[in-house]
Amino acid sequence: MDGVLVDSEPMHLDAMRRVLTPYGVAYTDRENAEFFGFTDPEVFGILRARYGLAPEALELTRQRTKLLVELTREGTVPMPGVPDVPRALHGLGYRLAVASSSAPVVIRATVEALGIAPLFETLVSGLDVGRGKPAPDVFVETARRLGVPPHACLVVEDSRNGLLAAKAARMACATIPCPATRHEDFSEADFKLEALQDLLSILR
Repeated sequence: MDGVLVDSEPMHLDAMRRVLTPYGVAYTDRENAEFFGFTDPEVFGILRARYGLAPEALELTRQRTKLLVELTREGTVPMPGVPDVPRALHGLGYRLAVASSSAPVVIRATVEALGIAPLFETLVSGLDVGRGKPAPDVFVETARRLGVPPHACLVVEDSRNGLLAAKAARMACATIPCPATRHEDFSEADFKLEALQDLLSILR
């Protein structure tokens, strides 16, 4: 979802900094890149140990989730090809799902803001399964909910952690780097695309 359907990385970075600044933590771009694909409880667990933060990881997660829902409703920015590509794929008969490390309420707010919620049969959060990417859990659970074997799935990802999670789930993966991930290694990808619209040439 993030970086594929919606240009949310700046929003996510802003929300993280707004949560951490009152505790004297200057959250860097490098740290942010370190956590692509992680769930918020995983990120805050690491940051609590790193900076000696007093609040529990779940409390910090709650603060950030509330902020992200507000920011999403105020100004969601679709990636190029959204909503046209998801609508076209749905029209071709493909079954679509969102598998994201974001919180369930953030996923729901995002697809609703984009006007594409009805296209997806299921929305799966890393919080539903406990481990974020590069663990394969969120993709395995998505396939289970769809009743589709992993080898029949195609994951669309913008980060290396997402690619590694897809391959660990034994799924094909198409990568579309976003500005924040263009420097990452996508050598294991089955398809290396420049934009979401390129999916149509593969799947038509």
